Amino acid sequence: YGKNTIKFLRLHREGKTHFVKEVEVCTHLRLTSPQEYLEGHNSLVIPTDTIKNIVLVLAKKNGIPSLEQFAIDICNHFMTTFCQVVYVKTYVQEVPWQRLHENGVPHIHSFICVPDGIRFCEAEQCRNGPLVVFAGIKDLKLMKTTQSGFEGFYKNEHTTLPERHDRILCGELFCKWSYGECKDFDFDCTWKKIRECILEAFSGPPDCGEYSPSYQKTVNCIQMLVLSKVSQVQVIEVVLNNTFYNVLDMKNLGLTNDKEVLIPVEAPYGSCACTLGRK
Repeated sequence: YGKNTIKFLRLHREGKTHFVKEVEVCTHLRLTSPQEYLEGHNSLVIPTDTIKNIVLVLAKKNGIPSLEQFAIDICNHFMTTFCQVVYVKTYVQEVPWQRLHENGVPHIHSFICVPDGIRFCEAEQCRNGPLVVFAGIKDLKLMKTTQSGFEGFYKNEHTTLPERHDRILCGELFCKWSYGECKDFDFDCTWKKIRECILEAFSGPPDCGEYSPSYQKTVNCIQMLVLSKVSQVQVIEVVLNNTFYNVLDMKNLGLTNDKEVLIPVEAPYGSCACTLGRK
């Protein structure tokens, strides 16, 4: 049991310069006995309102040096404070605020919310067990307008999809990975590096791109690049929900449409997923 959607903004000041972290936290516990479920005895139950207040107090006292460290702090607090807690899991999700810049100069206290992917993390621990940390990015919308196709697929009497050697590749990406040893770890730097790997593998070189024969191959390229460049990642899961675009027939309007006006196919949409880990 636990408390979901604990939302707050943590403001940190360094002189005139302000820093913000707006997050949503979900924290769940498992206790030594299920007596509150089986017998209605609540003597071991930490109220969810108390859970919420602990999260807010930790944010006030410790700040949020990184999402992952804040999740670790929450897990450590419940494990070291309450002997009846045998398992704790915390999920932290960040609102994507970015500092405003004017003529290249960063503003000291103004920010803009940029929807270029939402950062999240999870930390979970069993009593006498290891701390496990996951991190990820979701709702990252990506598109490339060429260097993508889909050919040579299996066909039978139900197949109506034409083969394409040049199409738009567009999708919403979810990516989650697990870390190994988390001591002396720069979570922020590592997360940014993984995000850069995702964008690089999806798009290819900036002057020419890289051909994608399928959404599945693109997912695998993302995973392989992350595992090759970020040694701390042990297992990586990628889900790519696809958005398809159909070329609009404009002959009845007296126009030739050479893939210049396209209509998104809202539903149904495709999806592919893969989990890849080190040996």
